[in-house]
Amino acid sequence: MSEPTGAARRRGPFQVGDQVQLTDPKGRHYTFTLESGKNFHTHKGSFPHDELIGAPEGTVVRTTGNVAYLALRPLLPDYVLSMPRGAAVVYPKDAGQILAMADIFPGARVVEAGVGSGSLSTFLLRAIGDQGMLHSYERRADFADIAAQNVERYFGAPHPAWRLTVGDLQDNLSDTDVDRVILDMLAPWECLEPVSKALVPGGILCAYVATTTQLARTVEAIREHGTFNEPSAWETMVRTWHVEGLAVRPDHRMIGHTGFLLTARRLADGVEPPMRRRRPAKGAYGEDYVGWGTAKDSGTAKDASAGDRHPSGGQDAPSGGQDAPSGDA
Repeated sequence: MSEPTGAARRRGPFQVGDQVQLTDPKGRHYTFTLESGKNFHTHKGSFPHDELIGAPEGTVVRTTGNVAYLALRPLLPDYVLSMPRGAAVVYPKDAGQILAMADIFPGARVVEAGVGSGSLSTFLLRAIGDQGMLHSYERRADFADIAAQNVERYFGAPHPAWRLTVGDLQDNLSDTDVDRVILDMLAPWECLEPVSKALVPGGILCAYVATTTQLARTVEAIREHGTFNEPSAWETMVRTWHVEGLAVRPDHRMIGHTGFLLTARRLADGVEPPMRRRRPAKGAYGEDYVGWGTAKDSGTAKDASAGDRHPSGGQDAPSGGQDAPSGDA
């Protein structure tokens, strides 16, 4: 049985073509590709690549200036943060949340819109494996080229489960029986109709957006569309800690807001989503809102003044600032 694509590059002694991450005594990282006959240069001296070729991971090398560097293969989070960029990348903390909360499984059929520099594509491909399917859509050809190079560099070859299309998802999506759809784009609400048709019942839509305005409009559009359950929205923040003896404290810097994530599940055909009972705060919707449960509605719903149901949709999202691009669009 052959190994999964890229697995051979993740274990064993260093080989020509491998990515190497050096860590200096101050914890700074330097990433390069091993080439026979080449030298690695720093302001603290140099050493030949051949010294690492054939050596095991975790080897310590010394430069001509007698500075020690720890040599390891970069982890995927390290790789995506150091790879060439066209667009901003999806940070590892968000990619990890997408893999977990969108339930990406081996063999899954996944559609992705907004490839950017290929960060999330690499995470998705490693999760679905060679037997899965990832069809990525990217509007900009230059971003698609950078993403393709980054993905191939990580796996060491073109990934057999990946298909990359240059163009808008809403105009080109022809996939059917899709398990998961990941939207990292400016206006995900514009894609709900083709996404709904592509997803299997129970399939998951996951959107990654940058601003509260985008988040609000996407959630309201999902509610109004009527083929998904009530969406869930959240963000993640990562704070590292300094640990040295009894000096245990949070670091002064952290990875704060990068984007909002939301998920919703496709309902079976012909099923209406159950009405969510809640008491929205006064002013949560503008005076021009005409969705379910308001006094301006058709009259079939209960007057919103009773405040015991949450509107399930509406024509206009809450007003706000201009849309901004999402993390990896």
